[in-house]
Amino acid sequence: MRNFKLITYSALFSIIFCTTSNYAQERSLLASGAVPVLVASDYEFTEGPATDKEGNVYFTDQPNDRILKWSAEDNTVSVYMQPSGRSNGLYLDNEGYLLACADEKNQLWRIDADKNATVLVTNYEGKKLNGPNDLWVDKKGGVYLTDPFYKRPWWDHQEPEQEAKRVYYLAPDQKELRVVADEFVQPNGIIGTPDGNILYIADIGDKKTYSYSITEDGSLSNKTLFTTLGSDGMTLDDQGNVYLTGDGVTVFNEQGEQILHIPIAQKWTANVTFGGKEHNKLFITAMNSVYTLDMNVRGVQ
Repeated sequence: MRNFKLITYSALFSIIFCTTSNYAQERSLLASGAVPVLVASDYEFTEGPATDKEGNVYFTDQPNDRILKWSAEDNTVSVYMQPSGRSNGLYLDNEGYLLACADEKNQLWRIDADKNATVLVTNYEGKKLNGPNDLWVDKKGGVYLTDPFYKRPWWDHQEPEQEAKRVYYLAPDQKELRVVADEFVQPNGIIGTPDGNILYIADIGDKKTYSYSITEDGSLSNKTLFTTLGSDGMTLDDQGNVYLTGDGVTVFNEQGEQILHIPIAQKWTANVTFGGKEHNKLFITAMNSVYTLDMNVRGVQ
């Protein structure tokens, strides 16, 4: 009986400790009194936020074929580029170029400061990609690219040319595109750790998110289930927490434990990043709107 009591008390202490610890961790993420603030709601469907060094955020309104820019200086939004190749996911590369998943012709673009677009990827083994969706750039300048298939009204074709929905890696010299992960239902959100060791890939079609080890040549190994929740877009903070989207924003620590849920007053939250001058504003794209939320943590570049 004594041993049973000891085990019971020990288990109870563990539950209380873990609950208290997670609560404290949850509270520490948000700035005091912070709530999501609506920045603008003049769009059809917002996606693909990407942050530059100054904390400005570029995002897309794909149905209206435009890239917009939120200013960290004065909290205003302006049209950055239109047309934009029906851009979806965006990311700033290591040289400051804006990379865009140009969905109109199933391509990957690099956009310079004068808004000139260079096509980096047009196909894989002579066949069109399904529809590049989201991307992440590693320290060497290599690009990881998710390629699900969502039928678009501006396409002539009805079926994908690729046999599978995969994740590709474009080598830093931009000469080789290769498959680094497959066996997905619908791969979507993707983000890597700043040290270049771990890559997170969300299979939104299977309601799962995985972590992978990144090898020296950019290949992926050690596929591990991170959480049984998929995601549209995703980001990381400087504490290593992973932010998934869909029903608001759900935050997990590095162990895959949920530590925070941020409700958003929209049916769907598509993507998320950190912006602002101090990179401590969570920038959220959701349906026809974009929001910011003050945080106690910062984003990583």
